[in-house]
Amino acid sequence: MKQPHIALDESQSAPCALMPGDPKRVDVIASFLDDVRELTFNREYRSIIGSYKGMKVIGISTGMGGPSVAIAVEELKNIGVHTLMRVGSAGALQEGIGLGDLIVCEAAVRDEGTSKAYVDAIYPAAAHYSLVRHCIDAAKGFGFPCHHGVVLSHESFYYDEDEQDSIKWSKKGVLASDFETAALFTVARLRGLSAASILNNVVLWGQETSDAIGSYQDGAEKTAQGERAEILTALEAMYRFENEK
Repeated sequence: MKQPHIALDESQSAPCALMPGDPKRVDVIASFLDDVRELTFNREYRSIIGSYKGMKVIGISTGMGGPSVAIAVEELKNIGVHTLMRVGSAGALQEGIGLGDLIVCEAAVRDEGTSKAYVDAIYPAAAHYSLVRHCIDAAKGFGFPCHHGVVLSHESFYYDEDEQDSIKWSKKGVLASDFETAALFTVARLRGLSAASILNNVVLWGQETSDAIGSYQDGAEKTAQGERAEILTALEAMYRFENEK
């Protein structure tokens, strides 16, 4: 059945899906795939299908924020996708994480509303262990700078306590912040799906987010390289995960 938001049905499915936020990033995903076909573009959900080393993969953008990610997870499950990988951007909360470095998310602080609409806040938002392991191994194999640990998923760039919250979570050892990872991990786990998240660092710790995001959109070299690195790492990790099963 055709899904109401992603506008896909079972005839357009694959075992795995890469989930960037930005619809433009779907073009970068396509550059790593064979036999690419454009599927749909409805609201924020632009989708393609292709293959990586013979493995069928959907690339589908989700826009910004947890609600859009949760909708995509639910509807991708409905058409038969079982392995999900976010390839997004993040702002560092620690020194030593460079622009374009990869952050493999082991778990996420649920400082957002979407996951809380599904389950009590004490429920953990955790990635699938084997996918995390394959992400780290693949990144190291390609020689990409890679960090792994806990990230923070929050609600807005512009709320008044953003700076204080960032300092608080930095002191707790949290690596970086985004909007979507906690919702992805929580909903995927509740629905019996395997999920992971790789983030491309686009903001140095202590830098103004609005200034850094502007540079990212203009195609700054390091973050553009990080974008390609996270996509290749995610594809290789999913390929190893699927073959392991």
